[in-house]
Amino acid sequence: MFEYTFSLVDLEILILILVRISCFVFVAPFYSMSNVPAQAKIGLSAFTALLIAGTVDTTAVTYTGMIGYAVLVVREGITGLLIGFAANICNSIILFAGNIIDMDIGLAMAQEFDPLSRTQVTMTGHLYQYMVLMLMVITNMHHFLLRALIDSYTVIPVNGQVFQWDSLLKSMMQFMSDLFLIGFRIMLPIFVCIMILNCILGIMAKVAPQMNMFAVGMQMKVLVGLLVLLVTVILLPGVADFIFKEMRQMIVSVIEGMY
Repeated sequence: MFEYTFSLVDLEILILILVRISCFVFVAPFYSMSNVPAQAKIGLSAFTALLIAGTVDTTAVTYTGMIGYAVLVVREGITGLLIGFAANICNSIILFAGNIIDMDIGLAMAQEFDPLSRTQVTMTGHLYQYMVLMLMVITNMHHFLLRALIDSYTVIPVNGQVFQWDSLLKSMMQFMSDLFLIGFRIMLPIFVCIMILNCILGIMAKVAPQMNMFAVGMQMKVLVGLLVLLVTVILLPGVADFIFKEMRQMIVSVIEGMY
């Protein structure tokens, strides 16, 4: 006969595991999308917590009273939020590149509301964001994020995190430099083509001053920009590789700053 006992201590430990996982799901890319039902997020968090509850190291779980347990809950919540945030902020790279592209081709004022991120985004940034999200699903990058969270219990057991704020700050500074570097690489084809077009328009303005280069240039920039976007769509898998690589580095760097 199969017998299984579940004590109050086991329930308290399960809640601590659930807090880290649910906080990660709340902010991580793909999982935190607003169009994902709340029941699915809760079910994923609870099911994952039940699966790994028997394998997590809980030797460091020591507390006294309700206040001590509340401190553990807050620590686990911060851990999950930091890991999820490390992956989520990498999406800002594609949005940054999209903003610069739209500034070059003249579509920066044509912004729209993104119901997923609940922010105003440009058209190109929004388009690239959905394409990268689609590639994330195709390449099983969302599985990597969930595995990274589960593997974090190996190096950061429950109540075993040691927040090294200097290391976390260094990780953020490194990300800021990578953001501009990767973002410029993404928008480089558009930048070069628009720069050449501006040189041509400048020469034409000297050769034929009777032409209104401002009116002609606006239309040509949009046309050339959309044409280059169409031609460079084959480079999108490489763009996604840049972002996914940065996402992995950020997750590892943030986890290293907590043990």
